[in-house]
Amino acid sequence: MFTTALIQRDQTQPGALPLDLFAAIESLKKELNAVILAHYYQEPDIQDIADFIGDSLQLSKAAADTNADVIVFAGVHFMAETAKILNPDKMVLLPDVNAGCSLADTCPPKEFAEFKAAHPGHLVVSYINCSAEIKAMSDIICTSSNAVKIVQQIPKDVPIIFAPDRNLGRYVMEQTGRDMVLWQGSCIVHETFSEKKIVQLKIAHPEAEAIAHPECEPAVLRHASFIGSTAALLKYCQQSPTQEFIVATEPGIIHQMQKAAPSKHFIPAPPINNCNCNECPFMRLNTLEKLYLAMKNRAPEITMSEEIRLAALRPIQRMLEMSV
Repeated sequence: MFTTALIQRDQTQPGALPLDLFAAIESLKKELNAVILAHYYQEPDIQDIADFIGDSLQLSKAAADTNADVIVFAGVHFMAETAKILNPDKMVLLPDVNAGCSLADTCPPKEFAEFKAAHPGHLVVSYINCSAEIKAMSDIICTSSNAVKIVQQIPKDVPIIFAPDRNLGRYVMEQTGRDMVLWQGSCIVHETFSEKKIVQLKIAHPEAEAIAHPECEPAVLRHASFIGSTAALLKYCQQSPTQEFIVATEPGIIHQMQKAAPSKHFIPAPPINNCNCNECPFMRLNTLEKLYLAMKNRAPEITMSEEIRLAALRPIQRMLEMSV
């Protein structure tokens, strides 16, 4: 069910938007034979109108399996790029072309190429939160859902470069016992959670469980009773008998947690400063209005060279094969 029936939040251009955006988007979906894929970190309205909601691995699989002619990707740029890599003949739309990723931005292609050249003979495992150019330089892509499983399948005598997230890489090393060369990238959201404030919350809510995404800093992870991808965190909350959770990841996921377990209480982990820094500013660039306009105008559309696409496709296919 949608969160509301009637929406007209943009008053700057009277009459520019339909009164009922939900109905207008549904109409455009039929007209375009479109599917709307949304990440858990999107605003609730977008989550409620999406055909499929998931984490990066789930969305990659959904993009690979869709029969739609148009993919509207309510997420960030690298996610829409991944959909285009998997679907070269389909139109892929991103509601706001500026919806980038701070983690992907920490790994510029030129610098990474030099880093890779400095470590010859290493297999490159790249977290999906990277640009198409970085994927094209990788041997295998992974997500937070399957990173441990992927690395466990690599022969122990093969040296590994893991990029771009140092925190996820460090977590994978701990879980697998593998030594890896880490690119020193990080996510501005997941590195901003305050260990001190999480401890204070645990004192104030002694029955609450702290749960965290592996992109968080080690100081935060050590206070978590469960660590996992957004999809894993959601599943854990549903299955755990605990009634209260402190959630150390982007708080957009809490919308789905509350829908899945309405009797439970979810507390977003606070950032170090008194700000909304625990919300991804890039994810939140997408709005229901922009999603409607993207479908209406068939833009912004994601495009790339066929050379980059084919080079990036191979490591994504290896990930999907190794994730079965």
